[in-house]
Amino acid sequence: MSKQYALILAGGSGTRFWPLSRNAKPKQLLNLFGDTTLLGQTIDRLKGLIPVENIFILTNELQEQGVRECAPELPAENIFAEPAKRDTAPAVALGIGLIAARDPEATMMVLPADQLIQDTASYHQVMADALTVAASSESLLTIGIKPTWPCPSYGYIERGDALQLDMPELKNQVYQVSRFREKPNPELAQQFLDQGNFSWNAGMFIWSIASVTKELAQHTPELAKFIEDIAAADDTKAFVKENFPELTPISIDYALMEKAKTVLNIEATFDWDDVGSWISVAKYLDEQGDNNKTNTELAEIDSQNNIVFNARPGTKVALLGCDDLIVVQTDDALLVCNRHQADAIKNLGGQLPAELL
Repeated sequence: MSKQYALILAGGSGTRFWPLSRNAKPKQLLNLFGDTTLLGQTIDRLKGLIPVENIFILTNELQEQGVRECAPELPAENIFAEPAKRDTAPAVALGIGLIAARDPEATMMVLPADQLIQDTASYHQVMADALTVAASSESLLTIGIKPTWPCPSYGYIERGDALQLDMPELKNQVYQVSRFREKPNPELAQQFLDQGNFSWNAGMFIWSIASVTKELAQHTPELAKFIEDIAAADDTKAFVKENFPELTPISIDYALMEKAKTVLNIEATFDWDDVGSWISVAKYLDEQGDNNKTNTELAEIDSQNNIVFNARPGTKVALLGCDDLIVVQTDDALLVCNRHQADAIKNLGGQLPAELL
């Protein structure tokens, strides 16, 4: 385990869960599911799999303080704020550079901070298998999620042949990746499900430092040089502050995964939810009355299919003749939204004062 590392990507904005989320407190820093934030759950899930001192978190300057409050057990230097927004490939390259400077022989995972996974035992087994394969090969691995419906909002991984590896310790089947597919329209997504060899791309990647830097040198030399220069820098923070904003914004899928020589896939056996909107959160809230989902006790008459989240202790929410609403109350704001427009909540930013963003 001493050479196994995790890089958690904990940036992003807080637009879809307004008014509970704000720019300085996005989804991964919210207590949507009990008393622990999604970032806190991500860290806890790694315990027993990755040494705490080998967990790194990348965030941004606006959210750095909130991240540190969620991760007090991590060494302070393991939490790093990007000085500019440059998409996922430069962010991942920064994380690779920080870990490579610590241990150039490391094997590492790249993980989003804002996904809900509750089956920790299965998660450990899948990720342990991926780390084992990555450490003993030049392959890059990605974890796929078995689709449950033809979702047009996710990228897809098309699997090829199953590999017969001489690794009896593996508990999960490893597949060749044929190609990555862009977000499809609903009809094409249904074809993917019918075909049976497609997974949702969950943005989880596993590789050795040697393998990933070799691939980046071939396909994205700008990022490969950036990683190399981090290790040589006398002052890492000063170097990153000066050079990171100059990197070309590009996603990790475009920059690396779609071009790499050998990409392998393990389909997750654990539960997974990216919790993309209040509709997703509602699945985990208590039900009251006629299919009203809530985190609080409601007073309700003739109201159905509502989602109510009350983050203001000491206040009461009452519904009368209300159907298909999202109601979210905080200390300084109240959202009332048609539940069928949940994805459009992010568009409210232009109508709100800066202090509420």
